[in-house]
Amino acid sequence: MIELKTPDEIELMRHAGQITAAALAAVRDAAEVGVRLDELDEVAAATIAAAGAEALFLGYQPRSAPSPYPGVSCISVNDAVVHGIPGRYVLAPGDLVSVDCGARYRGWSGDAAITFIVGKHPDTGITRGDEALIAATRASLDAGIAAARPGARLGDVAHAIGTVARSTGYGLMEGHGGHGIGREMHEDPHVPNEGRPGRGLRLRPGLVLALEPMLIAGGTDAYDEDPDGWTLRTTDGSRAAHIEHTVAVTEHGPEVLTQPVSTYAER
Repeated sequence: MIELKTPDEIELMRHAGQITAAALAAVRDAAEVGVRLDELDEVAAATIAAAGAEALFLGYQPRSAPSPYPGVSCISVNDAVVHGIPGRYVLAPGDLVSVDCGARYRGWSGDAAITFIVGKHPDTGITRGDEALIAATRASLDAGIAAARPGARLGDVAHAIGTVARSTGYGLMEGHGGHGIGREMHEDPHVPNEGRPGRGLRLRPGLVLALEPMLIAGGTDAYDEDPDGWTLRTTDGSRAAHIEHTVAVTEHGPEVLTQPVSTYAER
């Protein structure tokens, strides 16, 4: 069932989104060469708790997962696309890091992801390639956000994301995309990262979506699952980027609820 949110509920989701953005910013600031992934997860946990919110990912277990998710954030490095468990891996110069995180505030959810490069890699060609991959992922997301207008179709959003991604020559992670979000992290509808314009659900004010293109540098769409049952990696070993925002469809157009703000004090 698709639930349309009221303006008051969207306001609570905005606050959850801002807390999520604060956690991501704190993790990025702390992500230096020599830092372990589990230390970054602790930063995300502390930021969310200090804002009076709950960690959205911790303990989450969809049917496909062998066990509840053990972290507050998903931290995926280099060829890991999404759902990387933050363990004791130590960041090295030039690592490409994607961090996905969420917070629940007064019963309402925010979900977002960022991708960035750690330090400086001695091979500037690798850095330039990663920067181009990040830029293409961000452009794909921006196109999807722009298409999320009242009266448009879900296929218009999917088509906008996929058209930009494919035009760059990168792969799009097979079978994965965005989702509705609200009281729960994953709600209807599923939002593919490719689709036909003019098809699918008509977007109405109050619909809130998490849009999240996942681009693969090698051009393939294929991925493999690690033995941990969570981490998904590119089949060809190439690097990947993942950027996400929670977006509300309003009468005036799309509104990003996971934009950073200067303060995130509990209200």
